[in-house]
Amino acid sequence: MQIEKYIWLIPSLPLLSFIVLSVLPKKLNWRITAISGVGSVALSCIITIIAGISSLSSETGSVTSHIYTWLKTGNFSVDINFLLDPLSLVFCFVITFVGALIHLYSVEFMSGDEGFKRFFAWMNLFVGSMLILVLADNLLLLYLGWEGVGLCSYLLIGFWYRDPLNVAAANKAFTVTRIGDTFMIIGLFLLMSSFDTLNINDIIRLAPGKWTEGSPVAVAAALLLLAGALGKSAQLPLQTWLPDAMAGPSPVSALIHAATMVTAGVYLITRTHVLFMLAPFVMVLIAIIGALTLLIAGFSALAQSDLKRILAYSTISQIGYMFVAMGIGAWSAAIFHFMIHAFFKALLFLAGGAVIHLLHDEHDITRMGGLRKKMPLVFITFLIGASSLAALPLITAGFYSKDEILWYEFASESGNSWLWMAGITGSLLTSLYIFRLVFVVFFGETKVSHVHDAGFSMKLPLVILAILSVVAGFIEMPHNLGPVHLFSDFFGKTLPHVSLVKDESAEIIIQIISALISTGGIFIAWKLFYGRKSKTGLNQNPVMNFFLHGWGFDRIYDTLIVRPYRWLSGINSHDFLNSFNHMAEQAVMYANFVFSVAQNGKLRWYVLFLTMGVLVLLIFIISL
Repeated sequence: MQIEKYIWLIPSLPLLSFIVLSVLPKKLNWRITAISGVGSVALSCIITIIAGISSLSSETGSVTSHIYTWLKTGNFSVDINFLLDPLSLVFCFVITFVGALIHLYSVEFMSGDEGFKRFFAWMNLFVGSMLILVLADNLLLLYLGWEGVGLCSYLLIGFWYRDPLNVAAANKAFTVTRIGDTFMIIGLFLLMSSFDTLNINDIIRLAPGKWTEGSPVAVAAALLLLAGALGKSAQLPLQTWLPDAMAGPSPVSALIHAATMVTAGVYLITRTHVLFMLAPFVMVLIAIIGALTLLIAGFSALAQSDLKRILAYSTISQIGYMFVAMGIGAWSAAIFHFMIHAFFKALLFLAGGAVIHLLHDEHDITRMGGLRKKMPLVFITFLIGASSLAALPLITAGFYSKDEILWYEFASESGNSWLWMAGITGSLLTSLYIFRLVFVVFFGETKVSHVHDAGFSMKLPLVILAILSVVAGFIEMPHNLGPVHLFSDFFGKTLPHVSLVKDESAEIIIQIISALISTGGIFIAWKLFYGRKSKTGLNQNPVMNFFLHGWGFDRIYDTLIVRPYRWLSGINSHDFLNSFNHMAEQAVMYANFVFSVAQNGKLRWYVLFLTMGVLVLLIFIISL
C-alpha cells in the first residue's frame, strides 16, 4: 500500500469539514453538524492508524508525501509536503484519536448552544491546523499550522464572546503567544539565511557540518525557536495566558491542553532536536525552565478554587516535566509523557466539564461536595485520571511515563540531583492538588440537591480515556519491571537515546521514593480535605494568596509593560500621522451617509435613481 498517496487526507478531512460547516446555512440540522464534525476527525484517526501500520514495514520508518510546490524563487523553494515518521505519527494519533473523543463528547455538551455549528467548524479548523503543524516537512508550512492553531485558540477561548471576560482571555492568549511567535519567525529567517532552505530534514542534516557545538549562531537559532515553544506551551515566563484560557467551553480546554496547542512547543523542540543539541547552553536552559515551571504551577494549582484553573495549572506543570526531559536529552521519555498526559488530562477536563455542565456551570469546588453518589461514572473516571496524574504506582499509566523522566533526571549524563529534587517535589504537589480536588468535589457533605446524569456521548469518551489512562503505560516498562520497551524502540531511528551515568540497579530506589512521595501526597490530601465541611481555607494567608494569583506574574507584566505601553500610546495618540487615519475614517463615514440616503426604503426613490442611471448610460452610448 502506497500510504504517501493518502497522508494528505489526514489534515484535509477536518479542514474540509470546517469549510462545509462554514458555508452551509446557519440553521443547519444539528445532526448533520455533529456527523460532519465528529466523522471527519474520526476518519482522520482511522487513516492515521492505517498509515502508521503501513509505515512500520518501511526500512526508514518515514514516508514523505509531495502535494505541490508552494513557493519558488531562485534556488529557494517551499513545497507542501507531509512527513509521516514515528514522531509525527504519535502526534497525529493523539490529535485525531483524543480529538475525535472530544468532538463526540461535545455533541451533548454543546447541544442547544446557539453557536453549535460555529463551534464544530472552529474545532475542526483547530485539529486541521495542528495536523498541518506536525506533518509539515518544512518550517514554513509548520509555521502556517502554528499560526492557525493560535488563531483557533483565540476564537475558541472567546467562543462565548458576549461576556467581556471571555474576550479579554482570548485577547490575552493571542497576545502572549504572539510574543513567542515573533521570536520564532526571526529564528526561521536566521535558519533560512544560514542554510538556504527551510526543509527540516535538510537543516538537521547540514547543521552539524555548518555549526560547531556552542557556536553563537546555533545558540541564537535555538533560543529563538525556544521562545516560540515557550509561548505555545505556556512555560515560564509566558505561562500567564493558559489559566485564563479556561474561559472557553470545557471541550475546548480539553483539546488545547491534551492534544493540540500546548504540546506544539514540545513537538517543535523535539522535531529540531539536532539544533538544540548543538547549543548545550540552551539545553540546560530548557531543563531549568521546565523545573521552575513545574514547581511554580504546582504551588499555584494548590491554591485555586476554580476546578478548571486547577487543571490548567496542572497542564503547565506537566508540560514542565516534558521540558525537563527534553533538556536532559531524554527525547522519547518526553514524548511518552506527552502521550500519556494527553489521555489522562483529556479525561480530567472532560469529566470535570461534565461536573460543571451538570451543576449548571458551577466552577467553584468549595460549592461542590458529595458528588460521587450522584454521578458515579464521572467520579470513577475522574478518580482514574487523577490517579494517573498523581502517578499512583504500578497500576496507572502516569506512573510509568513520569517515573521514566524522574529516573533520567537522576541517572542521565545531563541530569543532576537538583532537577530530580524539583521533579520529586512536583510529584508531591501534584498528588496534593489533584486529590484535594477529588476529596472536596466528590466526598464530604452534599451541597447540591438535584443533578441530572450525563448521556452516552459524554460517557463513552470518559470510559475509553479512563482505560487508556491505566493500560497505555505498559508499552514502556522500566528495565527492572519487564523487558517491554515498545515506545522507545519505535523511536530508535528518529530520536537519540539518552546516556546514563548511574548504575541501573539504583532505579528501584528512585521508584520506591517516587511511589512513597505520590502516595504520601494522596494521604496528606486525605487528612486535610476528606469530609471537610467548611471552605478549603487555603487562600486565607498571604502565601496562598500569592500562589492563587500565579506568583504575581500578571501584576509584574501589567506594571512593567502594559501600563507604560498604554501611557506612551496615549501620548502619541494625537500626532500628525493619526490625522490621515481620521481623514480616511471621515471619508468612509461620509460615503456611508451618502449611500444610506439612497437606501431609504422608498420605492419611488429607487425607481428614480434607476431611471436616471439608465438615462446616463444611454447618453453615454449615443455620444460614442
